[in-house]
Amino acid sequence: MNGAAPPLVSIDTALDRAAALVDRAPALAIAQIAEVLDAAPDHPRARLIQGRALRLAGDVQVAAEVLRRLAVAEPRSAATALELGLTLRDLGQLPDALTEMRRAGALSPDLAAAWRALADTLALAGEYEEAERAHLAGVKASTRDPILAQAAMAMIEGRLNVAERALRDRLRAQPTDVAAIRMMAELAVRLGRYDDAITLLRRALELAPAFTAARELLARTLQRHNRPADALAEVEHLLAAEPDNPSVLMLKASLLVRIGDQEAAAAVYAHVLARHPQQAKGWMSYGHVLKAIGRVDDAIAAYRTALEQQPTLGEAWWSLANLKTFRFSVDDRAAMERGLRATADDENRLHLHFALGKALEDAGGDDAAAFQAYAEGNRLRRAQLGYDPDETHDQCARIAAMVDRGFLDRARGGSQAPDPIFVVGLPRSGSTLVEQILASHSMVEGTSELPDMMAIAARLAAPGKGASSRGAAAGRYPECLDDLPPDALEALGAEYIARTRVHRHEAKPFFIDKMPNNWMHVALIRAILPKARIVDVRRHPLGVGWSAYKQHFARGQAFTYDLTELGRYYADYATLMAHVDRAAPGSVHRVVYERLVADTENEVHALLEHLGLPFEDGCLAFWDNRRTVRTPSSEQVRQPIFTEGLDHWRRFEPWLAPLKAALGTVLHTYPEVEL
Repeated sequence: MNGAAPPLVSIDTALDRAAALVDRAPALAIAQIAEVLDAAPDHPRARLIQGRALRLAGDVQVAAEVLRRLAVAEPRSAATALELGLTLRDLGQLPDALTEMRRAGALSPDLAAAWRALADTLALAGEYEEAERAHLAGVKASTRDPILAQAAMAMIEGRLNVAERALRDRLRAQPTDVAAIRMMAELAVRLGRYDDAITLLRRALELAPAFTAARELLARTLQRHNRPADALAEVEHLLAAEPDNPSVLMLKASLLVRIGDQEAAAAVYAHVLARHPQQAKGWMSYGHVLKAIGRVDDAIAAYRTALEQQPTLGEAWWSLANLKTFRFSVDDRAAMERGLRATADDENRLHLHFALGKALEDAGGDDAAAFQAYAEGNRLRRAQLGYDPDETHDQCARIAAMVDRGFLDRARGGSQAPDPIFVVGLPRSGSTLVEQILASHSMVEGTSELPDMMAIAARLAAPGKGASSRGAAAGRYPECLDDLPPDALEALGAEYIARTRVHRHEAKPFFIDKMPNNWMHVALIRAILPKARIVDVRRHPLGVGWSAYKQHFARGQAFTYDLTELGRYYADYATLMAHVDRAAPGSVHRVVYERLVADTENEVHALLEHLGLPFEDGCLAFWDNRRTVRTPSSEQVRQPIFTEGLDHWRRFEPWLAPLKAALGTVLHTYPEVEL
């Protein structure tokens, strides 16, 4: 083969044969390409096939060297950029991989494979919104159908009404067009119509069970719709076909977190990050899981790795601060200040401000600067939210009016399951401590802050849903509860028990739902689960107010980012619970945090007695319980009673006037409330 070059047709034929072998027998393809390269060492297509074959054969580093040289020689080749991007992804070099995939899409906008690869890699990096846009670009590129291409472009540009009209017209004419069904489902997701999206995607998979893009979107939609067990089932289908797909594996890890299987999630994250280490957000998510299972040093190392890769990643800085027992160094503070100067992204900036506030607070000496950092973080976060304190006040007033009319006194049926213990109150009130004490009892399983009761309430409140779908007249929540017949109430209670079963991993008769916001749904809980127990954990309003204000919550708790709104929320909470106390004395057991800290043994005895549980010594040695804890207090409850924060708010009292004013009389009558 070292003599004269064979005719061009021979090279083309050899290349065609090698290309046909690449995916099913990459080693044979490498051997055939070697013969071509002996005759034509710089042949671009031969080098491209060689690079792909080397990657698929597992020789990824050599593949990258081949493809980098080819990319320099053929800078306008979209296929080379795509293959180099895939190779760099396999090497774990996500930022460089994304650069090459974007370049491939720019060089050849009709190269659907480039957009699909970009979408998958963006999902792996946790950039889900951009991943959706890349997927739509792939749809547009892959179809020659002008209607679907028009709809895809309209969705990319945000003209959702145009896209919807085009897709509805197509589905009226061709109701089994699975590509159009999937696009309509994606549109439904964009509009927040998750039930519709799930129905559409299941229909697409009935028609085309191997439609991978539809199944992955179904899994992610189920995740968004708080159905992690159903989403996991779809993920297992995907992994059966492609077991090493990194973006699907990362989705699996996040779903395992949602159902409380943190150890399994940690194993999946470790597996993916070993192969794809260059993804800062992946290391951050891994750190969250390591923190939850008590591997704090490993969590810190994971967060540090994320920051080495992306120094302006504000959430990683805040994740270190959120360990509570962690202390930043002077160098850390300087790095955060550099990060604030280097990024204009509000998401990174707000996290950096919260983290810097914690660093300055711990360092002492300049409480004004610490407060200002927290205030700026809160300002940025509040601007992102649509929270309306008047809506909260109105709903609380309407629930209180129902309670005063005797709603809690009337027997309504409901599910007779005694399993749930609801721990309610404000976030940062000490509820994690109470949960840890109870979860140290042999008969009680600690789960997490479960969203299921709030999801049921939201459905009841939705126009045209909730009550009417259960055979009763539609109405505003909570007033619609008065219209629900006993069988509907029983069905809702049974639904709650069924929805939460996925979070229960121990054969214990009782479990804790520690969603603090469930205080607003006490009437619903009593109506659909009359045998459930409710514990209200209350902390001094300035103590809990300051602690919540300096906390950036991963989701929810929109009332905490403005001192006046925070005070109003606390006042609404305390006032409504006072109405419940007056209407149904003893139905809710109150734990006052300061009393629990001062007289732990007696308070624990009283708590267990109210719940009908025998006293166990383990409840007083709760810090020995190594269970998973996912809330910000995870490290604090792994120590004996944490007293340092009781009066910490007094350092910042000069700046808390708006909170005091909004609290009104509940500040002065704490822990009681005068109606």
